[in-house]
Amino acid sequence: MMSSLPGNVPELRVLFLLLLLLPLHPISGGGGGGHDYHTALHLSILFFEGQRSGRLPPDQRVRWRHDSALHDGSTAGVDLTGGYYDAGDNVKFGFPMAFTTTMLSWSIIDFGRNMGPELKHAVRAVKWATDYLLKATDIPGVVFVQVGDALSDHNCWERPEDMDTLRTAYKIDTSHPGSDVAGETASALAAASIVFRSSDPQYSRLLLNRAIRVFEFADRHRGAYSSSLYRAVCPFYCDVNGYQDELLWGAAWLHKASRRRIYREYIMRNEVVLHAGDTINEFGWDNKHAGINVLLSKEVLMGKADYFGSFKQNADGFICSLLPGISHPQVQYSPGGLIFKAGGSNMQHVTSLSFLLLAYSSYLSHANKVVPCGGKSVSPALLKQLAKRQVNYILGDNPLRMSYMVGYGARYPQRIHHRASSLPSVQAHPAHIGCKAGSRYYLSPNPNPNLLIGAVVGGPNVTDCFSGFQALFPRVGAHNVHQRTACGPARFLFSPSLNLASESSGAQKWSPCLIIVKDSNCSQRRILEVCIVYLEDIGLFLFVFGVFFDYKNWIETKNF
Repeated sequence: MMSSLPGNVPELRVLFLLLLLLPLHPISGGGGGGHDYHTALHLSILFFEGQRSGRLPPDQRVRWRHDSALHDGSTAGVDLTGGYYDAGDNVKFGFPMAFTTTMLSWSIIDFGRNMGPELKHAVRAVKWATDYLLKATDIPGVVFVQVGDALSDHNCWERPEDMDTLRTAYKIDTSHPGSDVAGETASALAAASIVFRSSDPQYSRLLLNRAIRVFEFADRHRGAYSSSLYRAVCPFYCDVNGYQDELLWGAAWLHKASRRRIYREYIMRNEVVLHAGDTINEFGWDNKHAGINVLLSKEVLMGKADYFGSFKQNADGFICSLLPGISHPQVQYSPGGLIFKAGGSNMQHVTSLSFLLLAYSSYLSHANKVVPCGGKSVSPALLKQLAKRQVNYILGDNPLRMSYMVGYGARYPQRIHHRASSLPSVQAHPAHIGCKAGSRYYLSPNPNPNLLIGAVVGGPNVTDCFSGFQALFPRVGAHNVHQRTACGPARFLFSPSLNLASESSGAQKWSPCLIIVKDSNCSQRRILEVCIVYLEDIGLFLFVFGVFFDYKNWIETKNF
């Protein structure tokens, strides 16, 4: 199976760097803090074009991508072409796609004025998603939530233009509910309706009306979509945190988009029932609590909705949980200063939580307010500074001195876990590359032939060690010599805390370890065990690494 570790998989749900850049520095004013945010914003939006599915438009800027999945939905008698592939695979997962659409829209609503010439491209990125979501919700009482069999897809390594794996269309309906994904889809459509309110009123009304209908379906037929479609969506996008937050999230966006009293009353009536204050330091595709509180707090801070005061209190508590130095913080930081939460793809937490820091900072600033945290008053400027440090870490201000955004800076990952990027383009290799024929490109030690500009990979671990399976290949340059990372055909990564020799043997200590190792404080035996587990998982030659290699002697012969 062509599976992967989370360290270097670019995903739509991770691409909140785009959102973070907007309030940091207006585009018209250039970059700040040593980084060119204008360029990073430009690259971030380009990433979405690299993830497009369907028939590509004439103005497609990522030229190595071509039309793909032109028959999606045909087996179900519907048109489900378009939308975005989720990560490095060729599956269209509706839940994270809808969440990404909601967040893209939120960024445009709040910070679009700072985007300059990139605004039109950001709006197009939203419309590429909403056009697909409209197709997925065209039948009343039905939402198509996924296209592609994930297990079949993950067993192959092929371009989306070539894929011949199962393109099963999975749906929820009145008999098989999915309030979580339906609620998120309603949120995406409602938020996007605000984006298009002035530029395309007719399209905006279509989005809002569809959002209303989908939300009614989500609320009337309650249940988690992973219960209805477990075999299809798990373990990839299981709903772990329940669907209650998505119902409040959807109502909050419909309240903002429509200004109808019914949604305000729904929120107030269901605040306790749907657990609005739960898990307030979480925010992502599966947990919307913190986002709900920040979104509704804006109205409180603007003096428009005192009845949402409890959400403002929850938002304050969330913000305090992110601040280092405040008593009993709930969020962990790496030694290099990166927000870290256990689980795969940490950058999704970094970017989504930082976006809320920036949004709340903006709301507080306009209201001339501060956040009370443990007897201290925290200013909006401090929140912005903390979020900015997270963005700068991603762009290169980190212990490894590398950018986690592909195409930004002098050193960034060039072998990311991404099918279309790692295989030659159709233009360069017109012949079909089959399911298993792509494995030689998957295992290649060379940089990916196609640069997935703007991709933000999953990121480092809690010790700031970049531990994705595919190796990091630094760009050639004098400033890269003697850096703490060194990668070659064996996919090694330097980490000073590692010791490949036995602690009791008195042998010389060595710092390199296999890049797939995630625990930087492990012994040689532990390293071998971890490597064996992951090598089995990705189907490589376990016996070669686990039996025949003498790690210490092999490393001694290498010139690092």
